Amino acid sequence: MIEFQNISKCFDRVKAIDNVTASIGEGHVFGLIGTNGAGKSTLMRLLCGVMKPDKGTILVDGEPVYDNPSAKARIFYISDDQYFFRSGTPGDMLRLYQTYYPGFDTDKWKDMMGKFGLDAGRKISTFSKGMKKQLSVICGICANTKYLFCDETFDGLDPVMRQAVKAVFVREMEERGLTPVIASHNLRELEDICEYVGLLHRGGILFEKDLDEMKLNIHKVQCVVKEESMLQQLKDRLEVMTMENRGALYTFTVRGNRDGVEAVMEQLSPVFYELLPLSLEEIFISETEVKGYDIKALIF
Repeated sequence: MIEFQNISKCFDRVKAIDNVTASIGEGHVFGLIGTNGAGKSTLMRLLCGVMKPDKGTILVDGEPVYDNPSAKARIFYISDDQYFFRSGTPGDMLRLYQTYYPGFDTDKWKDMMGKFGLDAGRKISTFSKGMKKQLSVICGICANTKYLFCDETFDGLDPVMRQAVKAVFVREMEERGLTPVIASHNLRELEDICEYVGLLHRGGILFEKDLDEMKLNIHKVQCVVKEESMLQQLKDRLEVMTMENRGALYTFTVRGNRDGVEAVMEQLSPVFYELLPLSLEEIFISETEVKGYDIKALIF
């Protein structure tokens, strides 16, 4: 398990991470989502021990991660802004990672390179963005670490390759208990693989929850309301996060269990109503809008 408590990190006067506390359990895919500049990449670098927090503690399986080779050996980090040796080849990266990760599986690396169609002797500088991401994923998988941190790893991969990478993650989770931690802006990409998500906003964490449980407790309600008094009762009796309307048709995002929401709607008996499932993207918009990150204010 990775545990972090009250961690903060500043760059000059910019507070990138502000008093964040959460935990990442083993054997699950954890998705890290957030607004632009929320601190996702900074948080991942802190959790990997690349940077030291200004305050707070970070433990990997009970050990401090910063300046601790034992803890770092359990983590492979794929950054968004990847770095490779100038004029280096995949074979050079193989030899480098073999020295850092004693459990590096060279046979699996060669097999995956062949299946992904990557030439181990070709200069990486001639690879496309997607090919570089594929190489990083292959190295990360074959390092045989317990935790694999991926910062925008699916960015640049074509649809077929994205599905292939996800399938590899699932296989490694089943076979050896790999725990992938994935930061991404592509929420639709995360939705079909992540079991837990953490939402960062302005350096702080808004929530860290089971994705299925979260979907069960946030709902979209569409209803036709003719009387202003009924509209006010809806607002009073439901925990309304967002609301918009087009004429008499109102759309609410509400927090609460489905049975409770339906009971209120049945009692008030509007002209028409229905409960609709929310995507992770809609949940993200609703949660951040509550905190002042309003899409309407950005557009209009």
